[in-house]
Amino acid sequence: MLRLTEITYAVEGRPLFEAASATIPTGHKVGLVGANGAGKTTLFRLIRGELALESGEITLPRNARIGGVAQEAPASSVSLIDTVLAADEERAALLAEAVHATDPLRIAEIQHRLTDIDAWSAEARAAAILSGLGFDAEAQARPCSDFSGGWRMRVALAGVLFAQPDLLLLDEPTNYLDLEGALWLESYLARYPHTVIVISHDRGLLNRAVGAILHLENRKLTLWSGGYDAFARARAERAAVQAAEARKQAARRAHLQSFVDRFRYKASKAVQAQSRLKMLEKMTPILAPDAARRVAFAFPAPEQLSPPIITMEGAAVGYGGDPVLRRLTLRIDQDDRIALLGRNGEGKSTLSKLLAGKLQPDTGRITRSSKLRIGYFAQHQVDELVIGETPLQHLQRMRRDEAPAKLRARLAGFGLGADQAETEVGRLSGGQKARLSLLLATLDAPHLLILDEPTNHLDIESREALVEALTEYAGAVVLVSHDMHLLGLVADRLWLVKDAGVSAYAGDLDQYRQELLSGEERAPAQTRAPTGDQTGAAGKPRAERPSREAVLALRAEVRRCEERIEKLARMREKLSARLADPMLYDEARVAELEGWNRKFVELEEAEVKAEALWLGAQERLEAAERG
Repeated sequence: MLRLTEITYAVEGRPLFEAASATIPTGHKVGLVGANGAGKTTLFRLIRGELALESGEITLPRNARIGGVAQEAPASSVSLIDTVLAADEERAALLAEAVHATDPLRIAEIQHRLTDIDAWSAEARAAAILSGLGFDAEAQARPCSDFSGGWRMRVALAGVLFAQPDLLLLDEPTNYLDLEGALWLESYLARYPHTVIVISHDRGLLNRAVGAILHLENRKLTLWSGGYDAFARARAERAAVQAAEARKQAARRAHLQSFVDRFRYKASKAVQAQSRLKMLEKMTPILAPDAARRVAFAFPAPEQLSPPIITMEGAAVGYGGDPVLRRLTLRIDQDDRIALLGRNGEGKSTLSKLLAGKLQPDTGRITRSSKLRIGYFAQHQVDELVIGETPLQHLQRMRRDEAPAKLRARLAGFGLGADQAETEVGRLSGGQKARLSLLLATLDAPHLLILDEPTNHLDIESREALVEALTEYAGAVVLVSHDMHLLGLVADRLWLVKDAGVSAYAGDLDQYRQELLSGEERAPAQTRAPTGDQTGAAGKPRAERPSREAVLALRAEVRRCEERIEKLARMREKLSARLADPMLYDEARVAELEGWNRKFVELEEAEVKAEALWLGAQERLEAAERG
């Protein structure tokens, strides 16, 4: 097992760990979580022995092998499959020795050991891992130098997974994976035969791939059983108890202090006052837990445009050769929330660039509303920020006429405070850079926001804030993301990019996940989101499918039902507060109490009816969207 005993470590005088302890049993899968900058990556370096503890001890089983992804695979002429095979250093060394060995006993030892480590199936295992991470058989035979840095990071990950170290340390492994690769990794880690500790802000991975959460907070480590959702619930319950205890102690301290202040100088009460003063001194303060860091994204609201804001008719797009996507007949309205699904390389990013105007169609037609403004965020844009400039300087270049105070307010609306506003981008964290890029993408209040992997480097609190902002956003959203939690909460339409086309996906995200894990996607809906075909789902004539206007009307009905439910919930809160007033139960106010109780019963009946109306509207909308 891995045992951390009373470890203490500081960076530049700032303590990250103070007498922190934790024990992780062998074979456990653990998610390491904590605020950005708390010291999660530093803990990995301490475990690997790259940094020296100030005090305390880290113990591992004897001869335990530790593995992780420190950097991308080199851009060499070695093929991907051979690069991964070489990651198992023992196997590579034994095979090399077997070529030149002449001692019969040593040859026998080598062969026995190669059998023990299952060396003869190594190539098949390596190929399966590479395939899961998005490399087909043709790509596996190509040299590493053919691939960009992000792809070589996948190769490095494949290598460490193939080597199967006794302790696997992974730091944000899904940051350079697409949805399919992230789902595959979840499944692989859940079956991994040894101990795993993974730093991640991906709730799906932390719920499905690990069985415990190691929480780093206030320089201490706490191990919680269960996935992230169970951890969040248990932590909230503990925080509520701690807050209640803090309030009780504060009241008790105030009472004691009041007595001391009143009587400490009166001879008749001096002894009692001194006794209470000693009680105050001996009380160990119970601190209320810090409120969860409130993070937010303040997206500016665009004006409404008449639908549609984008249409495509028979469009094809590529990069100078054969089209990557063809026969695209699509429509987007300002209230759309669309998630793009599809395996890596099918064209999701290409479609995003076409919608954003970064690419022009080779054939066909794309029509945009004359007043349409588009915001585009892609992960590579984070790397294109000017590292020598501050966030404030980035905004000043784009808003030369705006006062610095207003620009600072814009930065604050994306969680970049006064300190970060004047800090060079090169010194900001990955999450802070991503926030700045999101701010720049939404600066002009776009009617259509295209987000290609927006959650990379964002912590869980920031991801939840992004969900809230996108839910309230008054423009259309097109999402490409490996974060299924984000997709599930934001998207109400799913488009499958496959076989050079774009189709409305007939299932939901849970079905898509299961089909990806089983190796077979669901058959796309016959209606191509929409296409120019003359038949719809199940071969219905186009005339029988609900019109776009009918779908929009149903969506509006659903929203009205949701608003009604929210209004009734607010009324319930007010009535509950009224009925909780002790003065209302005075005998002289019996008639008034009966009136409030009748209103509460009427409210409950109204809530039941409102929920039934909402369910009916939601079912009609889902049926209409299925065609």
